[in-house]
Amino acid sequence: MSVFQHTTFYTTVNQLHQLPPPDGVEIAFAGRSNAGKSSAINSLANRGRLAFVSKTPGRTQNINFFQLGSGRFLVDLPGYGYAKVPAAIRQHWEHLLSTYLQTRKSLHGMVLIMDVRHPLTPLDRQMLDWFASTGKPVHILLTKSDKLSRQQTRDILKNVLLLLCETYPQCSVQLFSSMTGEGVEEATALLGTWFALDSNLIKELNSTQNRDKLKIKSPRLKGNKTGGKLP
Repeated sequence: MSVFQHTTFYTTVNQLHQLPPPDGVEIAFAGRSNAGKSSAINSLANRGRLAFVSKTPGRTQNINFFQLGSGRFLVDLPGYGYAKVPAAIRQHWEHLLSTYLQTRKSLHGMVLIMDVRHPLTPLDRQMLDWFASTGKPVHILLTKSDKLSRQQTRDILKNVLLLLCETYPQCSVQLFSSMTGEGVEEATALLGTWFALDSNLIKELNSTQNRDKLKIKSPRLKGNKTGGKLP
């Protein structure tokens, strides 16, 4: 049975003092606005509207906790990088996200959502840099893989893998599509181990996974030069 089978909404938080007690295990989901984060959460939980999917980027402005049972929580973080959000809200989000990611004791790992057509933007790398100091694992979902050809997605995956192995060795990565279901089973299985295993073993498994996927050396991914400060 999937660890996400009985996921239910638990609470929403807009201030750090509102966070629930740091008990159990939390896995955070983060990503740029409109990268497909809510759709990915819904696909993993096999629920149509567990996380609200909006056509308006920047809609999610709180940290939303979903309970999986037995002290396990999926944590949906506000999307970042939406230019139309007022400066005061952007600053509030940046403080909320960075503090939560860097200091939350019960946070076990992070799932970072990236549009496969625009991976590793400056804002994505800033998020990785924020989290790197914790030593906790990161799993990247390259979403919307159905938007490109199979060869294109394979090339992008190889390039991302190469950069991660060189710069962010605590990360693993895969292709994902909420439309076709590609990668749902793989992601569900991996995150199931995150809820059950200690972080050192998870990092070892992620490193092994990356080495298995990276069969040949590919050119360095130059990435997207657009972006700015979070969120």
